[in-house]
Amino acid sequence: MLKKNKKKGNQKWLQAAIPTGGTAGDTKTRKKIAWALTGSGHFLKESLEICSRTPNTDLFLSSAAEEVLPIYGYNIESLKKNYKIFRDKTASSVPVGMLYDNVYHTIVIAPATSNTVAKCNYGISDTLPTNMFAQAGKLGVLSIIFACDTAPVVVTKAPREWVELNPRKIELQNVEQLKKCSDCVVVESLRELEIILEERLKKIGLSWKKSSF
Repeated sequence: MLKKNKKKGNQKWLQAAIPTGGTAGDTKTRKKIAWALTGSGHFLKESLEICSRTPNTDLFLSSAAEEVLPIYGYNIESLKKNYKIFRDKTASSVPVGMLYDNVYHTIVIAPATSNTVAKCNYGISDTLPTNMFAQAGKLGVLSIIFACDTAPVVVTKAPREWVELNPRKIELQNVEQLKKCSDCVVVESLRELEIILEERLKKIGLSWKKSSF
């Protein structure tokens, strides 16, 4: 009798565990954009301006982003007035679970450091943005990444001045390799980021909102 009940229990568990197909790629059930910030100051202001025009958007901050934002004049408490903010405070990146709750139809990582690009390329997910990217890929949710180091010479804004950088060969290779990843679009400029986002919004039936910046 005990074995029979145990068998029934196992059958119920197995039935509940059978994948149903889910709605990971169904944008009709997913209403929001997850915009992740990394430790990059490269066109940070301009990226946040674009972010402020995307509808139904939440911010996901890496620990590095929390350090960098104040350096570039951004107060996290002020950002909370316009966004729901998720911070990298848990070992398992708990906020990522919302991808499984059919909340987000698009992941944006902008701007993305060369460190973040490398981790995304090699499948390392040890920060909130890279975890979001990894799980989005497994669920078929589109990720848009604005990579910082995309040319032999990059001019970027440091906290006090504009500087010229020379990305290494490995960093340029990571960008090119990441472009081959499925359900991922890598952009190399602010204009390209706007174009891809506009195409994405139109596909979903949404439009830009008035900037809150």
